Amino acid sequence: MISAILILLPLITGAVSFAIRSSEAARRLSFFSALITLGVAIGALLPSNASILALDLPWLPVMGSRFALSMDGMSKMLCLLTALSFPVIFLASFRQSFRMPGAFYGWMLLSQAGLMGVFLAADALLFYFFWELALIPVYFLCSTWGGERRIAVTIKFFLYTFIGSLLMLAGIIYLSFQMPTTSFSISDITQAAVNSPNNTLLFFLFFIAFAIKMPVFPLHTWQPEAYEESPSPVTMVMSGVMVKMGIYAVIRWLLPLFPSVAEQYASIIIAFAVAGMLYASLIAMQQNNLRRLIAYSSIAHIGLMAAALFTSHAGATQGVMLQMFSHGVNVIGLWILADAIEKITGTRQLNEMGGLARKAPRLAILLVVMGLANVALPLTNAFVGEFMMFNGLFHFNWVVAAAAGISIILAAVYTLRMIEKVLYGSPANSDLPIADLSPNITWALVVLVALVLIGGIYPQPLIDLTKDTVEALTLKK
Repeated sequence: MISAILILLPLITGAVSFAIRSSEAARRLSFFSALITLGVAIGALLPSNASILALDLPWLPVMGSRFALSMDGMSKMLCLLTALSFPVIFLASFRQSFRMPGAFYGWMLLSQAGLMGVFLAADALLFYFFWELALIPVYFLCSTWGGERRIAVTIKFFLYTFIGSLLMLAGIIYLSFQMPTTSFSISDITQAAVNSPNNTLLFFLFFIAFAIKMPVFPLHTWQPEAYEESPSPVTMVMSGVMVKMGIYAVIRWLLPLFPSVAEQYASIIIAFAVAGMLYASLIAMQQNNLRRLIAYSSIAHIGLMAAALFTSHAGATQGVMLQMFSHGVNVIGLWILADAIEKITGTRQLNEMGGLARKAPRLAILLVVMGLANVALPLTNAFVGEFMMFNGLFHFNWVVAAAAGISIILAAVYTLRMIEKVLYGSPANSDLPIADLSPNITWALVVLVALVLIGGIYPQPLIDLTKDTVEALTLKK
């Protein structure tokens, strides 16, 4: 039942928000809904009977599909990340004004409901339904509230994700017909996939859909433009939570369904993922646009997670679990800071910034902390997961690990360059009045910094939460 509440609460409040005309009322309703959802997600972490967490009801009996939800450790972790992200994002953007505020916050909450459903669905057709429910609001948010190039960027985003979704749907339908009785349950779909004579083709139907969403090189080209043109709160959702849909789907569906094919093509996929890490890191080093720098940095981090997943190494998979949560926390913090810096300086160009450390000390401290977390400095949350992933890559192939390790050096270069360009030197416009971070943005970042430090010093709770998922996946391989 708790799993249903995590979906229904943002779904209902999101629908109600569309009828609200007042910006203040829409903001408060959304923030209150997000806080309650966070409380429910935290409650799901407490020891309880599994029946309280799960739900299994008739949905489309004529098609053999059920409204089946379940929560293992990985689902709990990603639901917690989703539930945590939205109140932080709403708090950080509390002073921003959006035209048609009811519709804006309504689409945001509907996206949260879809994300929760993706992480909870135990039925393949229901998973596809929530996959689309999470993405459709983003189309409207980007095309209505985005930047000058929003229409072209949204069309590109739509084409990429729509094609991937159709491929996945074709694979799901094909598998459902391979069973004596039509069913979409995860156990039946897995059995059909293992016995299918066309499992290589099916593997790539699913993999392309998930690789687009992560995204993995060379299917990444929609991402930097979408992150640049989307409203900042939407970019935070896409980068902090939505990319985890692809990684989650690989762990939950792709690897259990097609273990032998995944092992057969692991070297090729890892090679593309590592190439994407290096490519994205080199592009990030050349960026003068702050938002694009963060976007390419995110591609590099996701590439490492994708590579680690296909090593068939339990420690690397555990590292991916930690990194999914850590990356969400860190990248949302960076996007909040990037949005604040743009509003303070009036520009996204690094060569037009400088000297903010003296005039905005809170911003300077928080940017340094989040920047160091982005390069996985020891005692920050990203260090443990990144170390475990590189250890898995080393056991897979030390040459691959060495090539991927170059991205660590490059990440330090472009992150420290960003910090230097923003905070130090002489201001490009010395006459510009500089204000420090507002209280709402400061408190949002303080929450994230606390998670950065707690995750870096004591990551054991997340390891304990997800170890059963890692063990189950390792046994299936």
